Order: sequence, then C-alpha cells, then structure tokens
Amino acid sequence: MATMDSDDNNSSSSLHGGSVGANPPDRFGHLRRVLERVGPFSPEGYEATPDILKFIHSCKVLVVGAGGLGCELVKNLALMGFQNMHIIDMDTIDLSNLNRQFLFRIGDVGQSKAEVAAAFINKRVQSANVTAYYSRIEDHDEDFYSSFHIIVCGLDSIVARRWLNNMVFSLLRYDDDGAVEPDSVIPIVDGGTEGFKGNARVICPGQTPCIECNLDLFPPQINYPLCTLASKPRLPEHCIEYVRLIQWGEEKPFEVPIDGDDPAHINWIYEKAVERASLYGIQGVTYRLTQGVVKHIIPAVASTNAVIAAACATEVLKIASSCCTPMDNFMNFSDSDGIYTYTYKAERREDCMACSNVPKVLEFAGEVRLGEVIEFLQESPTFQMKHPAVIASVGGRSKTLYMAMMSATHSNLEQKMKDLGIADRGEIVVSDATTPAARTFILQYKEAGAGVINNGTAETKISNNNSS
Repeated sequence: MATMDSDDNNSSSSLHGGSVGANPPDRFGHLRRVLERVGPFSPEGYEATPDILKFIHSCKVLVVGAGGLGCELVKNLALMGFQNMHIIDMDTIDLSNLNRQFLFRIGDVGQSKAEVAAAFINKRVQSANVTAYYSRIEDHDEDFYSSFHIIVCGLDSIVARRWLNNMVFSLLRYDDDGAVEPDSVIPIVDGGTEGFKGNARVICPGQTPCIECNLDLFPPQINYPLCTLASKPRLPEHCIEYVRLIQWGEEKPFEVPIDGDDPAHINWIYEKAVERASLYGIQGVTYRLTQGVVKHIIPAVASTNAVIAAACATEVLKIASSCCTPMDNFMNFSDSDGIYTYTYKAERREDCMACSNVPKVLEFAGEVRLGEVIEFLQESPTFQMKHPAVIASVGGRSKTLYMAMMSATHSNLEQKMKDLGIADRGEIVVSDATTPAARTFILQYKEAGAGVINNGTAETKISNNNSS
C-alpha cells in the first residue's frame, strides 16, 4: 500500500479512535483499495496509481443545493476525499428542514443553508475545504461555472436544473471540424427525489442526452398560462399565481424577492389573492394553499435522499478518477413497494433546444395570436417554458411583445402575430427562467384552418431550420 500523504498523516485521533501519539489509521484506505489496484470493473487502460487520490483531493466540485439531497452529497463527497468543494443555495433553514437535513440544528434556523452546511463539514471532516455561496445560481456568470471540474446537483426545481443544464452547454467549445473540445466539457451528475422515488443521471455535454432531451421523464408540472392568470382566472391557484408573478413585481411590498418561508410574504400574497378571487367569484383561496403554490411543496423522505446521494457521489468518484465507467446514463429508484432500481440508456433528441444550436421553426396557422404562441411554448412537452418573454424586430427596431412584469404589453396577447409585425418566416426571441440565454424561433404560417392546437385555431410543428 502506498505511503500516506500529508493530509492523511494529519488526521485527528479523536475522529478515528486510538490513543494520543499512536499512528492514526489511513482515513482514505477504503479508496486506495479501489484506486490503487485494477479490479473487475476497471475500464481498459486504467492505470492504478497513488496520484489519482491526489487529484481527487484537488478536484474542484460544485454542489448545487444544500437541502435534503445536498446535505447528503456534500457529506459523502467530503468523506470520499474531495476537498476543494463549493456549495450554492439561495434558501435559509426552516424548522421543518431539521428532520432530514442533518447538517442543521435548531440554533441554525433562519441562517443560510449553504453557509451552515459548509461550516459543519469544514469543522467535522479533517482537511475538508468547502466554500459556501448564499445566492441564486443565476447570480453567477460563465467564468464562475467554467472553473469547476464537475457539477453535482441536489435540486428540487426543474427550472433550476434546466437553467444549469443550458449554462453548461453554453460553455462548450468546438474545433474547426465541429467536434467538442474535451477541456470545455463539464460533466453534470444530477439527483432528484420525490417521496419514496428518486433518480440519478450522468450528463456529459456533447456525448449523452441532457435535461432538455428528456423533459418527459419528470413528473407533470403544474403550469398556468399567463394570459389565463391575467384575464380569465378560474381557479384559486390562478389568483395566487397572478399575485406572485405580477402584483408582487408591480407593487414591490418588501423590495426583495419572494421568500416562501417568510410568513409576512405569504400573508401578503394570500390577502391579495383573496381580493382578486372575490372579483371573479372564485372560492377556496386559503393561507395553506397559498404557501403550497408559492413553495411548490414536494414530500421528502430521508432514506430516499441517502440512496440517491450515494449513487450520485459514486458517479462523481468514477468521473474524477476514471476507476470505473460512469453510469450510462439514467438510474431510476423506488422503494414504494419493496426496493426496485433500474438503469437504462436514455437517447438524445436530434432537435433538442440545448444540444443543437439551430433555430427552431414553429409552424402555426396564419391567424395565430401572441397568447396562443406563448401558451404553446408553456404547454409543449418539448419546451415547457415557465414565464416566456417575447421580443421581436419590428420595422428595424427591437420591440417587446410580451413580458409578464410589463402590464402595457398584456393587451398584445389577443393580437394576431401578423398584426404585431411578425411576417411569415419572421423571428422572435424568447427569454425564460429555464435558460440563461434567449432562444430564437422562426414562425412559419400555414393556411387558416389547416389544423388545430389548444383552442382550435392553429396547428404547430417543430422542426430544424435546415430541414424546413
């Protein structure tokens, strides 16, 4: 067995047992057995060497999310020997988190999840060096994300996953032959849990399918078209979402983003939603429903988090050390009725919005209205946008056709795209919370009545620009 490095020799006897002055056991001995000898699962050409463990010590890993899954991930990775870790989370610790997010204590309630998790690991795990960021993922630029070797996600938001996925793909560089340059590839290991079910996946940009390729793998998301929220609310949830998305930005009651754990924020949204519901004769707006809509509450089980985090941490080790071929590429887990797990190879979409850089053609009937285009982008399984804003070049000038925060543009929802100045084969640029960069679409019109979609006025087809 190889000689221990300086980090190993400095291990504390209080953490590992043994009397004062005795040689502490090799804290990474379990890893050395895997990394420093060839085994049955080692890929062809794998060279077992002590230098691999040193690379793991220096490998720069970003953990996104410090909740139930994130706590398990940062703990596992620290104990595996990853020392140069960074963790990012925009949330603060709530009392309800303590039953499963084991790095937090009652005295931590109200503090940053990322900062408390980092401090706990740095104090408890010898030689760990975790840097915390109490911020949103959108607050950091390309230079920040391009500095990491591996990104591992423990998120509870599909929108955040898609944003991060698109950010990593935007960092890819290509050579003169169109091949991806290897040093621009940042692998993503993504884990997700919901109750007694979970999944783990490995995304290698340019080689494997991405989040956008397999959006249909996620459970259906509740999504309310903005034109319905603004002019035709029918459900109590419509009233709550209108206040959250529009009134909050217009009235700015607290001059800060909405915090679903702040009772003052939830109460303000609840009271405004009750007022709006009364205008349309809608019943059923309650404080509890308001909190559920704002926070998108999903049940969490500690044991499921532990299983999925273990799978993700193992994949991070595989990628960092090359000691074993990474998972190819999606693992499903369920312990609802006994333990069941299955791994399979998901396929890439040739017309994926993230994987292919070709503008997409949207084919509509000639009388299509802006509101219908926006509803399609929200409801389409391919795009599943949350709150799209539409900009177009009209008469040589850039014009905002719709933005939820701009009430002056809401009347455009009932306008025909042609009347708004978008001719056949005209382009629109759509920005959305699911991607850090705006996307370009080409609108192509067919004869009116050629087909139906949604409310019976337009037929839509998606294709690559070079095949239309």
